[in-house]
Amino acid sequence: MQPWTRVEQDFYEVVPISCAYPSFAIHENALYCNVSSLLSEVVPPKPKFTAENVPDMTRKVVLITGANAGIGKETARVLLLKNAEVWIGCRDVGKGEATIRDIKDRTGREAHLLKLNPANLRSIKESAESFLSKETQLPVLFNNAGVMNPPVEQVTDDGFDLQFGTNVLGHFYLTKLLLPLLLSTAKTSPDRNVRVVNTSSNGHWFSGLDFDTFKDGPKRRAKSGMALYGQSKAGNIVFSAELHRRYRDQGVVSTSLNPGGIRTEIARHQGGSIQWIFGLLMYDVSHGAITQLFAGTSRDAVGLGGQYLIPWARIGKPRADTQDPQLGKKLWTYMEEQVAKL
Repeated sequence: MQPWTRVEQDFYEVVPISCAYPSFAIHENALYCNVSSLLSEVVPPKPKFTAENVPDMTRKVVLITGANAGIGKETARVLLLKNAEVWIGCRDVGKGEATIRDIKDRTGREAHLLKLNPANLRSIKESAESFLSKETQLPVLFNNAGVMNPPVEQVTDDGFDLQFGTNVLGHFYLTKLLLPLLLSTAKTSPDRNVRVVNTSSNGHWFSGLDFDTFKDGPKRRAKSGMALYGQSKAGNIVFSAELHRRYRDQGVVSTSLNPGGIRTEIARHQGGSIQWIFGLLMYDVSHGAITQLFAGTSRDAVGLGGQYLIPWARIGKPRADTQDPQLGKKLWTYMEEQVAKL
């Protein structure tokens, strides 16, 4: 069953509408939703943490994937105003350059551009090597980019489901390649930690992990695009928790989060009435950056490694299977095998 009209995103940052307003659709896996947890994500209280609470980030390097629009772009804007050295990871150089110009016009501060395509593993390696040749520290990594519900026939350049390959495997590989820099930064940081912030979605409630659908094949193509999206968002949480288990003793604070139902370009392919409803129910993009800014910068988030955060900067409760250490180990091992020969 296709739960929603197809919404395509071209290397666009994750916009978590997939479970935010369940009246729009009923998915077969929605039965697994914890209603109280879901409602807590959908109807958040007034934020206690805002962009104004982001501390000074002078001399701190930040890399944000998918920052050419929406939540990622807003995160970059706020961090530049807080004096961070911001890198925008973007597949389309033209869009990235336009984003940098726009943010500079609004803030007087200029970000750096890193050409980055999470749907191509060899390209990720080249991008990581380029970044490592220019920077000697990385206190904060925002794994923010993603795709949502593209045509099912679309796959990555390496033959993986486009959503799993981009949203999960691509960010795993980028993080793996940058891990030596992250660890060395944690050792020399006054706070003895670095942050890795993984943007997920409450769409993770719609699907667990089916390893047989990570690569293209009949079983994957039999699934709906939204089921595959939910799987990728569950994968973000599983990866984040496992990253924290493996490297927390070396100063890595890894969190996953649902940024909330945010008014972005997500509804651009919808009819006028649906866009009108989205406009009424969703929040401004400034709200979308709150939770990941909290996770990436607040001292109060240092002790939240392994947690799943919900709007606005609160601890949430994800699907129970996403917290299973055995599943985390299995996913990590699988992804290690996929990139071992690159």
